[in-house]
Amino acid sequence: MQLKKTITLAILLLGITGCRPKEEQQLPIVIVDKPAKENVEIYGEYVGRIRASSFVEVHARVEGYLEKMLFEEGKRVKQNDPLFIISSAQYKARVEKAKAQLKKSEAQAAKSKRDVERLKPLYEQHAASQLDLDNATSALEDAEANIAISKAELDQAALELSYTTVTSPLSGYISERFVDVGALVGPGANSKLAAVVKSDTVLVDFKMTALDYLKAEQRNVRFGEQDSTRSWQPTVTVTLADNSEYLLKGIVDFADPIVDPQTGTFGVRAELPNPTQRLLPGQFTRVKLLLDVRERSIVVPRKALAIEQGGSFIYIIRKDEIAEKRFVQIGPEIGNNVVIERGLGENELVVIEGYHKLSPGIKVRTIQAGEEEAILQLKEEKGL
Repeated sequence: MQLKKTITLAILLLGITGCRPKEEQQLPIVIVDKPAKENVEIYGEYVGRIRASSFVEVHARVEGYLEKMLFEEGKRVKQNDPLFIISSAQYKARVEKAKAQLKKSEAQAAKSKRDVERLKPLYEQHAASQLDLDNATSALEDAEANIAISKAELDQAALELSYTTVTSPLSGYISERFVDVGALVGPGANSKLAAVVKSDTVLVDFKMTALDYLKAEQRNVRFGEQDSTRSWQPTVTVTLADNSEYLLKGIVDFADPIVDPQTGTFGVRAELPNPTQRLLPGQFTRVKLLLDVRERSIVVPRKALAIEQGGSFIYIIRKDEIAEKRFVQIGPEIGNNVVIERGLGENELVVIEGYHKLSPGIKVRTIQAGEEEAILQLKEEKGL
């Protein structure tokens, strides 16, 4: 369709020029346009891997037989929700024993205190010896120390009893159980019961080339740091296995300060919201990172650019319709366009089609880009 339109345009141009003087008909016809000024977004693409923002294994902290499982595997659990029940009879017995020992220590301390209070006035009246008072005071101190020991033992027994109810360490999704009900579990080989994954927010890890990092740093872009002076942030977009683009964007929150000497890359991490659990921990993905935004860059179509040994050049048309060959410094290519770093002003006319017919200093006849339809309409009006 485009080829047909181009051929038609050429025929129409010949028809129109047939009515012009002969010297005008011999001038090469080129299509020109002013360069665009755009905010050019520059991306880097990498291979990344998704991981959960938090992954915690649930372990048994006391020994006993697993009596109950209180959750559905793969479902969401809340922090401190009970997950497993371990047999608790022996731990309840230890609590009761510790309580009794505490009462015994408190009773002994009360007796020792009464002995001291009785001996003090007798000692002052020389009816009791210093040795008797010292022994009574020492017995009181021992009894008070026994109270402290008994309280600590009670706290320890109560803590172990609380461990018989295994709770979720965080809110998230729980894995399948790793042991069956009835199994003997404890702080040894059989301590791992399940795992809880927090995946409402996920992290994506990827390796960034040192060259991309240095180019970004030259533009004062420091990954892992928020800069409120910029109108943009280094956002991350991920592409899934079915080539669909995940709609929610992430932000780089960490960049490793150490470059791997073997690969010349360094680790970068981004955080992405994952409310629908579409991103699964462990999956690989393509990562597109916004490295830079060139604001109000001068952009020309890629087809307007030619390359020779001396470098890249374009043709511009002066006001007197003379073609001028201009060497330019090019920047990144974005789609079908190229950023011109140096050598071109924003109000100059650039030849975007037909430059192969030109040589420096030649006079041309120009058609403004976008006026091809107007030429077609003119031919229709003239019946050509």
